[in-house]
Amino acid sequence: MKALICSRPGAFEYKDLPAPVLQPGHAIIKIKRIGICGTDLHAYQGTQPYFNYPRILGHELAADLVDADALSGFVPGEALTFIPYFSCGKCIACRNGKPNCCVTIQVCGVHVDGGMADYLSVPEDTLVKSDGLSYDELALVEPLAIGAHGIRRANVMKDEFVLVVGAGPIGSGTMEFARIAGGRVIALDINDGRLEFCKRIINVEHTINASAENVVGRLEEITNGDMPTVVIDATGNRKAINSGLQYLAHGGRYVLIGLQREEFCFSHPEFHKREGTLMSSRNATRQDFEHVIHTIKAGLIHPLTYITHRVQFDEVKDVFEEWLNPSAGVIKAMVEKE
Repeated sequence: MKALICSRPGAFEYKDLPAPVLQPGHAIIKIKRIGICGTDLHAYQGTQPYFNYPRILGHELAADLVDADALSGFVPGEALTFIPYFSCGKCIACRNGKPNCCVTIQVCGVHVDGGMADYLSVPEDTLVKSDGLSYDELALVEPLAIGAHGIRRANVMKDEFVLVVGAGPIGSGTMEFARIAGGRVIALDINDGRLEFCKRIINVEHTINASAENVVGRLEEITNGDMPTVVIDATGNRKAINSGLQYLAHGGRYVLIGLQREEFCFSHPEFHKREGTLMSSRNATRQDFEHVIHTIKAGLIHPLTYITHRVQFDEVKDVFEEWLNPSAGVIKAMVEKE
């Protein structure tokens, strides 16, 4: 089978590899779509935590089932997606219903090889029914589930102000689920194109350009001086993460979806006087995947509007670096395989 390998930061190479062989408890899937996400971009740049080279990237996937060990309810040839976080089922996190932060988690395309290949072997208990979604929609379930999980962590309530810092695909999805939960959403970014997408496509109520406006002043104006009771970072940018606390209301919740390699820090007195709650939000669970699929089918989210760039699998090596440039205007790049 053909695979695209990230051999080191800044370097891709196509190789012919043996196709996976069916193993007990696993399924073989044929890849049809690959969504490109921040994890893939950061891996290519050499800034992705928990990462080793060489690695086959790709975990936002749509596929057809080829074969499975002993799985009931699925038939060969049917379209599906899967939960790309392989957990042990035995550690304290798994025992407490949090397999998304398993002690020995193996994330597809990060810790183990992912879906930039013709075929992939995955644990059969990670498969997720398509429920009638298209390949494009299925490939977008996972990134939307990241946002859905973050909003569930934040326990967003009706009519409270939710500031999402970072208007990329993960941030935009987070805004969608904040809106669905009843929150009044504020988008903060430095890219006018992405802020316009948030306003025009996903109906975000308020947008702020951090490089052109007084952020604290605008937040006070929007919230009548209260400041947002939920602040969510979806940038994975150290400076943005460190700055986020100043935007938080007293008694508020600060949720970190974005991830970067270094330490983060902020003023303890500022955090303490707010009696703030700090949370991380890692990956997602089957509950989040099912919630995303339901919202798509109900017409509450229209994920195809996220796709701004499309390429064939054979073209990825030549165009991937272009997607790192903000001027390319990428919201979501989708790789097609036949």
